[in-house]
Amino acid sequence: MPTGPMPTGTERVAPAPEAGTGATAGTAPDAPRSFPSGPAPTGTGQAGAAPAGPGHVPPAPETPPAPFGGPAAGAAPTDSPRSGEPPEPVAPNAGAGPGFGPPPDYPADPRTDPRNGLYDTAPTGDTGQPPPTAPDAAAGGQPEHPAYRPQRRGPVGPAGPADSVGDGPPAAPAAPHAAWCGACRAGAVDADGYCERCGHAQLRERDRLEQVDGPVAVATDIGKRHHRNEDFFAITAGARASGGEPADVAVVCDGVSSSTRPDEASAVAARAACSWLGRELADGGDARYAMFDAILRAHQAVTALAEGGSPEQNSPACTIVAVVGQSRVATVGWVGDSRAYWVPDDRTAPACRLTEDDSWAAQMVAAGLMTEAEAAADPRAHAITGWLGADAGEVEPHVASFAPERPGVVVVCTDGLWNYAESAAEMAAAVPADARVRPLEAARALVAHALRGGGHDNVTVALVPFPAYPARAGSA
Repeated sequence: MPTGPMPTGTERVAPAPEAGTGATAGTAPDAPRSFPSGPAPTGTGQAGAAPAGPGHVPPAPETPPAPFGGPAAGAAPTDSPRSGEPPEPVAPNAGAGPGFGPPPDYPADPRTDPRNGLYDTAPTGDTGQPPPTAPDAAAGGQPEHPAYRPQRRGPVGPAGPADSVGDGPPAAPAAPHAAWCGACRAGAVDADGYCERCGHAQLRERDRLEQVDGPVAVATDIGKRHHRNEDFFAITAGARASGGEPADVAVVCDGVSSSTRPDEASAVAARAACSWLGRELADGGDARYAMFDAILRAHQAVTALAEGGSPEQNSPACTIVAVVGQSRVATVGWVGDSRAYWVPDDRTAPACRLTEDDSWAAQMVAAGLMTEAEAAADPRAHAITGWLGADAGEVEPHVASFAPERPGVVVVCTDGLWNYAESAAEMAAAVPADARVRPLEAARALVAHALRGGGHDNVTVALVPFPAYPARAGSA
């Protein structure tokens, strides 16, 4: 692990003119390939812009709020649930994809979730009865997740027969059902996701997500320090590569905190790259060329977010790392400091890192100006020299192929994880022994490892088992 101070976000710096690139694990293939058309993006950002604030903080209440999970100030303690308790929250995107959505153990009552002590944000919703003056307080029966705030439905005019409900002249829509703060349990949550009483940010749907597709699994968590999750991912399993061989794809992106809308940048980049890889592999394309072009497509998608933006702000930006796993080879592509590791099932065999960071520290080491320990201790160690976005200049994706000799897993992650398991040996020690056969449980364990270590950043990790599919006879 780095011996220097733990970073709270990713910074960007211009590449040193005399330093090496710090990325020697792979370059673009030499064979001809098609590239996205259009002029190279030009920088529109301005370094050093601070990220947007987390939101307003209203005045302190007249009486101090009760401790999280305890009775309100002045109320008699009780162990029995209160009346009007709504049903268990429903994930609004439960049908968005295979296995997509919040973890299955997402608590019905957030106050009983032992993980809440790990976060600076409170879980969404409160299962208690809201204050009687709040609109819709007596309606009950509505999920409290801030991403699911349905309008109350009913007659738009005077009540009539059952078969005439909704008939009559249009009326103004009813106010949305209020969500209540899970921290102070007395304030309503505003449209921005903050408590109007204590100012506490509520967990959003994106803050904790998991997805499983075939043998591939991924988990992401907001961590302890950030007010939003700026990581994003996209996975797909069973895409047909050249020769009809199935392939698994995992893409992980980390928004640059000093840029504007980093959460949007990571989302569009992950989706664009995964979509392109799936399409190219289905058409029989070579994984190396498909990977190179997919990262350029992701760069174009992030660059498009800057159109119409203010020149006084940094353009949206993110890092990217992607893996295509096949029966005999794994293809890795990246820009930035998100990483991929190889961890074999047999822990007596060595694990290894498959990527080289585009960072200030990597440049200093590659140029022979510092040792790894000296570079890691420098406050500039985590400043990145490569990213996707309008002010990234000319982007040259790194692509490398790796042919493991034994079964194992490829770990694809952001720096929110590898800050707490930096070397390949440390990562192998953190990965559960049964990760290849239980990838989702292993992804959860790695997220928990980062949170126990401090959780200073958003944490995202995807596991691609290798080989996920047996090699066909005579295949190369």
